[in-house]
Amino acid sequence: MNIQHQAGFYIAGLTARTNNAHEMSGKGKIGNIWQQFLQPNLVARIPNKIGVDLIAVYTDYETDHTGHYTYLLGMPIQSAESLPSNLTVRHIPAGRYAVFSSGRGPIKRIVPEIWQHIWSMSPEELGGTRAFKTDYEIYDQRAADPENAEIDVYVGLR
Repeated sequence: MNIQHQAGFYIAGLTARTNNAHEMSGKGKIGNIWQQFLQPNLVARIPNKIGVDLIAVYTDYETDHTGHYTYLLGMPIQSAESLPSNLTVRHIPAGRYAVFSSGRGPIKRIVPEIWQHIWSMSPEELGGTRAFKTDYEIYDQRAADPENAEIDVYVGLR
């Protein structure tokens, strides 16, 4: 884990409102968002993309990691012009983020593992108090194989 100051950026993608208890129950919405987003041609229809990495954003927190939040799966964009109407655009604010790299393995296992580790950490261990404004995961070339993936998680700090 290290602390980085990240520049702000825009992302376009699909969203769902959910919470962690719902996601852990097997009745979550995040899997459906991934299925919809990975449909052929959806990514191809996003104009003004920056790079090829997928980004999953957690934002609009109701309280903390136990409350509802908005999950957005998408790609960074240069501008929101000519976007398909089914996509949502969000600005990811600049700020201080604690950055974690997951272990390597199946995405279904490594993502909950890294988040459970983060949830168990004290502010001292995290390098600050969580802001519960915006957190995000980056799925780059290391996550191309969903059965043997590694991701980075950026946790927003106050």
